[in-house]
Amino acid sequence: MKNEPKKNGSFWGLVPLVVFLVVYFIMGIGTGGFDNFPLLIGMFLASAIALFVKSPVAEKKTFAQKVEMFCRGGGEQTLILMVIIYMLAGAFYGVAGEMHATDTVTNIGISILPANMILPGLFVIACILSFSMGTSMGTVSALMPIAINISTKTGVSIALLAGIVVGGAMFGDNLSFISDTTIAATTTQGIGMKEKFKANIIMVLPAFLITIALLLFYPIDATKVVSSGPINIINLLPYILIIALSLAGLHVIPAMTISVLSGMAIGIMHGDFTFIQSFGIVHKGMTWMQDMAIIAIFVGGLVELMKYLGGIDWLLSKLSNGMKTRKGAELSIAALVSLVDIATTNNTISIIAVGPIAKDISKEHGISPQRTASILDTFSSAFNGLTPYAGQLLTAGALAGISPVTIMPYVWYSILMIVSGVIYIVFGFSTGEKKKKQA
Repeated sequence: MKNEPKKNGSFWGLVPLVVFLVVYFIMGIGTGGFDNFPLLIGMFLASAIALFVKSPVAEKKTFAQKVEMFCRGGGEQTLILMVIIYMLAGAFYGVAGEMHATDTVTNIGISILPANMILPGLFVIACILSFSMGTSMGTVSALMPIAINISTKTGVSIALLAGIVVGGAMFGDNLSFISDTTIAATTTQGIGMKEKFKANIIMVLPAFLITIALLLFYPIDATKVVSSGPINIINLLPYILIIALSLAGLHVIPAMTISVLSGMAIGIMHGDFTFIQSFGIVHKGMTWMQDMAIIAIFVGGLVELMKYLGGIDWLLSKLSNGMKTRKGAELSIAALVSLVDIATTNNTISIIAVGPIAKDISKEHGISPQRTASILDTFSSAFNGLTPYAGQLLTAGALAGISPVTIMPYVWYSILMIVSGVIYIVFGFSTGEKKKKQA
């Protein structure tokens, strides 16, 4: 690492993203609603700017070459996987609603849990599901239909319920042994997953407990809770399959596909729809997610152009300089991975990008690799759950029919992850790790 040339990058590489954020928030605030300026238009504008921006550190390329680069970024492996998950999420949402799976889950919750336990119950379920699946996207896709139904039957804000689901989804994205972020964080720092988990769980445990406490005492008017309807246990099968198959280690795509097919079969068996109609329901659900899929592709192309223009390297070089103390080094690692995540909307990619630099910084300042891996994973996951143009909020907003920005203030767990992480760094609290010499 030390022999590699240092890339300073250029701020010009971040100009397209900065323009997008400024325009998006000005339009949202100025018009009184963020729905008035579609995210897709914002991403289109940012991408157009990126194609014409000139950077002093970028190799000269023709317009056609830049377009080719944009298309390559939009077709990146993880983004295409995300698009497939978007389509399956829409299909699951459509089928689960039509065959009354979401009604059954909601009715069970309302009939069993007291009103003040409904919200923390949803959060805990999201945490368990995301930890078992290892993917926040799969969790959001599976639980948002239930959250929407709970909102209808309890009168609780759909933005709050969406925030609960996204927060719970980021719990597993951060801690699961099969999560891409865990694999990236442990691999870049050269440690085992159990070592990182022990340090990481201590860092985020306060956030988990405080979130449950806040939800437990969140006022729900019991008079607004609609009495539970009929409960047909067989309708739970699509959700049971998602959990069981995820625990068995099956990839999210076949797990969701099998769940969708089971929902179709049950719906046909119960007469909720015919065999032919079931395909229309699947298609209708998929169309709800088309905008999100296109936005994801535009984001990938934009990130590729920002890398070419030196924007990501500029972030890395600016924040990796001037760290004179251990606390300063840890805060810089946290800030670095957070900003790269905001720029790329991909916490796994941000950890991979920052990981080698973080390892060198940790060696110099005597920071244990477990602690470094925990900082990388915690802050990247937290900000991914708070970025309005990242997959989690895009999916939740699309399914709920609201702007992702309106959900941001309610992703309490992600906000508390950041607060908890900063407190642990500033006050030097131990995360239970033993110092280990890095390779």
